[in-house]
Amino acid sequence: MDYLNKLNNKQREAALYTEGPLLILAGAGSGKTATMTHRIAHLIRDNGVSPYNILAVTFTNKAAGEMRDRVEEILGGSVNMWIMTFHAACLRILRRHADILGYTNSFIVYDPVDTKAVVKKILKDRAIDEKKFPVGSLLGAISHAKEAEIGPDRYKNEYGGGYREEIIAGVYSEYQKTLKDNNAMDFDDLLWNAVKVFDRDEAILLEYQNRFRYIMVDEYQDTNKTQYKFVRMLAEGSGNICVVGDDDQCIYQWRGADISNILDFEKDFPGAKVIKLEQNYRSTGNILAAAHSVIEHNTHRKSKKLWTDADDGSKIVYHRADNEKEEAYYVAQEINRLCTEDRKWNDFAVLYRTNAQSRNFEEALSARDIPYRVVGGVRYYDRKEIKDIVAYMRLVMNPADDLAMMRIINEPKRGIGGTTQAKIAKTAEVMGTSVFETLCDADIRNSLSAKASQMTAEMIETLQHYHDEMDNLRVSDIYDGLLNGTGYLKALEEKDNVEADGRIENLLEFKSVIYDYEEEGELTLSDFLERIALLSDIDNHDENENAVTLMTMHSAKGLEFPMVFMPGMEDGLFPSMRDNTEQEMEEERRLCYVGMTRAKERLCFTSAELRMLYGKTNYTRESQFLRELDPHLIDGDGIYVKKKEVELGSSVPFDGYAREIPAKPFNAFSAAKKEVHAKEKRRPIKLAAGDIVEHGKFGRGMVVKIDKGIVEVMFDTAGKKKLAVDVAPLTKVE
Repeated sequence: MDYLNKLNNKQREAALYTEGPLLILAGAGSGKTATMTHRIAHLIRDNGVSPYNILAVTFTNKAAGEMRDRVEEILGGSVNMWIMTFHAACLRILRRHADILGYTNSFIVYDPVDTKAVVKKILKDRAIDEKKFPVGSLLGAISHAKEAEIGPDRYKNEYGGGYREEIIAGVYSEYQKTLKDNNAMDFDDLLWNAVKVFDRDEAILLEYQNRFRYIMVDEYQDTNKTQYKFVRMLAEGSGNICVVGDDDQCIYQWRGADISNILDFEKDFPGAKVIKLEQNYRSTGNILAAAHSVIEHNTHRKSKKLWTDADDGSKIVYHRADNEKEEAYYVAQEINRLCTEDRKWNDFAVLYRTNAQSRNFEEALSARDIPYRVVGGVRYYDRKEIKDIVAYMRLVMNPADDLAMMRIINEPKRGIGGTTQAKIAKTAEVMGTSVFETLCDADIRNSLSAKASQMTAEMIETLQHYHDEMDNLRVSDIYDGLLNGTGYLKALEEKDNVEADGRIENLLEFKSVIYDYEEEGELTLSDFLERIALLSDIDNHDENENAVTLMTMHSAKGLEFPMVFMPGMEDGLFPSMRDNTEQEMEEERRLCYVGMTRAKERLCFTSAELRMLYGKTNYTRESQFLRELDPHLIDGDGIYVKKKEVELGSSVPFDGYAREIPAKPFNAFSAAKKEVHAKEKRRPIKLAAGDIVEHGKFGRGMVVKIDKGIVEVMFDTAGKKKLAVDVAPLTKVE
């Protein structure tokens, strides 16, 4: 048993505890994988348990592969046991027993592309408007229903009645029928159908209970209701279930994870042994103490506190910047200063709450020639939605840009598929005209479907309108008009899912880019597009390169870095403005804890007193999580706390406010969307000759003449201009 000597006392206790239910509360960086693999090895080598009788499930193929490799390394050879993901385990069971549910055992598994195609066909067959019922939104509703074990009939009975719910119920019913007719299952079906097999045939359940005498579950805090039921049914045979997880790192409730599974483990499995792995091998003492001072504010958690044999290390640094540009400049400057001969660029990570925050850091790092890579996403200017809207802007400037036109001809979806696009391009080639000019021909548009013809006409009209007026409009006005007039923003809003919200955030943040350039002085559309092209040409760095890592805190789970920067520590940004229930706030706090515990040696928080986000600039209030930090662990700028927030006898020093800070966080995301939509809904201003007006670009002037929607204005500095009343940014000066 010498191999167990590598474990600390608590790890060793967990590895040796083999009979009965066991909950291993494994804090961040506490060596959970080593504990699990040594426990499996101990069962096989020292207890004589056959690998055939062990089931170990986790969430990713990577984690399963790592676990298998470590077990085989300890045992000195390959093992024939189930170490796999939940989906893989359920699939293997269903390959033998799917006939119980009316499938053949050679059923196929539909991936997300397949399931989208199925729903699209259902919508088409039922003449349901995809804009009102986006495919992604419908699939999300179906997935949530399956996780809750709610079938189509029950869904209709419990949620039917309203128009939208009736539509979802109908699509759900037809979706399941289509899958069954095609002898197919989706990913959610794999989990639920395995549970159904156990429910319907006691003999099959007994067979697997007798086989899997020892069950281990990794990342238990991330299990959903169906996964919980799957492992519980199996464990009811021998009672030997070991789950490993950390309730403080449950950050995926928004996609189905049920934190109550780990919090209620002792209730679900009476007599369970609980072993806490609290010794951390990753971070310094101050980082762990700071992380604990935040997470202990959560009430729904298991009591535990990480500790380390390592030194206390440096205190956490906090910097309050004047604005988001200075914040990014400070981070880049600090990385440059700290990257000495003993440090490499890949020792540093910038972890932010939303992908939209990455843009300023990309620009600040590039300005200092610091290599970086964006993990869990693409560089800001390479994101699909940014490239799409830039293509629209290019077409406003140059309608003959066929490359831009072919990019957005079906973005958002207009019913112009690949075959039709090829025909349009060929027609343009034969006619010797641009694709834009070709689509200006009503006869050609009428050869399309009614929907495609109408939507294409609206797009052409919008592009032509802003092309004609581009010299009279600010770039930001053109941008808002394109978001609305092309239907791009509306299509994303109708999808109503996390991915679409992220794309909207990026589009609204792009408005901040425009405002930044407009503040520098006169900016034409041509100038702006040239600058963006130059920024977009910055080389993206290979992930194996020595480069600073930029990523969201969600993507950072499971990783570690010597030095971590956490920017945007402001109420409304982190914690997010959208999180206002106690449950949602606690998940945000767990996300903060995950971010903090990625740091090994140094941790730095930053915030901006003034932040332009999604094109709106506002004063910010420092994050609630900063106010929860033990102040004795912080160096740098002071964190201002209201007097009423300091309890009598508290060790927290009261400094008061040195500046005006809003009483509540400003919801920049909501405000930015309202501003864009307001421009679309704005009624044309009623003007008469002699009226004094203010123009967003040309300043003050006097109306000279109005004729058929065109107003002629003599401006004080810009001279005489003819403007389209319906889009001109004019206000009447009373």
